[in-house]
Amino acid sequence: MAANDKGGAELAEDSISADDWAAAMAEQGVAAGEVALSEEATGAGVAVYPDGGQSVADERISLILDIPVNVTVELGRTKLPIRSLLQLAQGSVVELDALAGEPMDVLVNGCLIAQGEVVVVNDKFGIRLTDIITPAERLRRLSVK
Repeated sequence: MAANDKGGAELAEDSISADDWAAAMAEQGVAAGEVALSEEATGAGVAVYPDGGQSVADERISLILDIPVNVTVELGRTKLPIRSLLQLAQGSVVELDALAGEPMDVLVNGCLIAQGEVVVVNDKFGIRLTDIITPAERLRRLSVK
């Protein structure tokens, strides 16, 4: 398969996947492309105008909207001595500190921002956010470290 053919195949797969995710979001009552955030989540002072106008704060934040960040979903953690790590093989089981059914942590650049539950849509994993960490709580957690 040529490089262009592969790229086209990936694009088609992504568009199908986007439709599937949109259907999953529709089940939750969230329209495609709609993000409903409370004032607590977005921060005070950000005005949303029905005519699509932007406040000064909106204009400032638009400067950083295209900056990529690393999003990590953490199932759990464990500490292993190097000896045990070197003995791992296919089929080995590593016990994590999280219990089955516990919410997964969602980290952005290593900072906890939400918790959620794992969902599967067409054999692909995703996470449904169940709890958003408030900005005040994030600051408190940073100061504790």
